[in-house]
Amino acid sequence: MIVYLMRHGETDWNKERRLQGRSDIPLNAFGIELAEKTAEGMKEIPFDRAFSSPLDRAYTTARIVIGDRPVEVVKDDRLQEICFGPSEGQCFDRAKQDPTHPLHNFFCHPGEYHPVDGAESFAEARARAKEFFDECIFPLEGTCENVLVVAHGALNRSILNAIAGIPDSDFWRISLANCAVSILKVENGKLSILEEQKVYYGGEPVNGRP
Repeated sequence: MIVYLMRHGETDWNKERRLQGRSDIPLNAFGIELAEKTAEGMKEIPFDRAFSSPLDRAYTTARIVIGDRPVEVVKDDRLQEICFGPSEGQCFDRAKQDPTHPLHNFFCHPGEYHPVDGAESFAEARARAKEFFDECIFPLEGTCENVLVVAHGALNRSILNAIAGIPDSDFWRISLANCAVSILKVENGKLSILEEQKVYYGGEPVNGRP
């Protein structure tokens, strides 16, 4: 079984380099265009099932990719982006440049990141992603061939890093652009990575790293 793990299209906050997290920011016009081009590139894939974060930017991306296939996009809260607490809406660069910022280590020294004020840890994100795969994806092996999962940059990295054995200290190793698709293989209840980030829209990948 193949799982196409996709990041959502661009939003205005992506373009403005602002922390989104659980903030429900919609796709902008360019984000819709990226999703439509990606859908065109994936039009021959016969998806059996589709899942999405409930946040609009991910769900809209999933609906565009599924198109007129008779497949329901199932929302799952466990696919939401990592929560950044009260820092959501702030600029990445502020956090990266200010060593006293609560998210400075998240970007610059991820192995030393300890969330505060209701933000979420890498371990917590990995745990809910694992639960989602255990309950919703692995049971499909043997009955489905192609599954779409649309979520977010940091959450998708949590999944990929866990599969590849990448430690939190190197959390940002994999670049994941808007609408990048990571192609995963499920075999005997285990995940492997066939391709880390496939971009279907041509040109340079968009917003690959914060």
